[in-house]
Amino acid sequence: MKPVRAAVVQNSAVVFNREATLEKTARLVKDAKLEGAELVLFPEAFISAYPKGLNFGAVIGGRTREGREDFRRYFDSAIEVPGPAINFLAQVAGDNALHLVIGVIERDGGTLYCTVLFFSALGKFLGKHRKLMPTASERLVWGFGDGSTMPVFDTPLGKLGSVICWENYMPLLRTAMYAKGVQLYCAPTADDRDTWLATMQHVALEGRCFVLSACQFLLRGDCPDDYDVAQGNDRDTVLMRGGSCIINPLGKVLAGPVFNQSQILIADLDMNEIARGKYDFDVTGHYSRPDIFQLYVNERAMPSVIFDSKPILAKN
Repeated sequence: MKPVRAAVVQNSAVVFNREATLEKTARLVKDAKLEGAELVLFPEAFISAYPKGLNFGAVIGGRTREGREDFRRYFDSAIEVPGPAINFLAQVAGDNALHLVIGVIERDGGTLYCTVLFFSALGKFLGKHRKLMPTASERLVWGFGDGSTMPVFDTPLGKLGSVICWENYMPLLRTAMYAKGVQLYCAPTADDRDTWLATMQHVALEGRCFVLSACQFLLRGDCPDDYDVAQGNDRDTVLMRGGSCIINPLGKVLAGPVFNQSQILIADLDMNEIARGKYDFDVTGHYSRPDIFQLYVNERAMPSVIFDSKPILAKN
């Protein structure tokens, strides 16, 4: 297999400003292209924000008007799929002739989803993954994805998929991705703890795949002035410190982790390392025991309302 030059972008959104963040994304993709990148990964919820530190005015049994306004602002800065932002990002990917994977906040009806978008080097929108399980207070502002958006795309670079942040602690979801043959496992995140690296190394070893993880380096100054966070209003306060990394299929760290600065991490991926790793461990192949363990995955879309306009035929 041909080697792949991968880039992981550690930077910040322009919080709650969709258009400015899209333009920033285009500049950062161009910077990655200048480094020779063929695949670029951005962090979780990069467009338009991972709202670190906000509580949206919620307590048990009550919500505030100010919190509702925070949600309104978040809602207005989200993107729709399909929509103008999708067209813009597809053109960015095509103009730079690279595959782009990016975390966004998707608006669908009255609900927001934490979503990852995939674009090809030909400037085509490939599809999306919606986060299945928002973590803790994320459930205040994000809906739940279903099994219909868990794709692994067969690209010229390799089989490409994504699992978002603490979804990576869901062993059955990981198993489903391994069974689909994921080779370029993208893990955009907001987890900037020291422990995240060990998680990414475990996933790489377990799946015998390359793992790319991108986290934002976000300062209070990247947020609007009226962004009421528990961490305070000093513009230099670090809200997310990064920790982005690239790991090979035997758990070796190829790049990162990088903390407390913006950076584009670059690594050359020897795709033949995947086969070398599968030699002694293939978690859904020769190292599985399907006579004992089997996983059922429901990939049907699960809408809350189904409209059926077919006529009911009268019985004779």
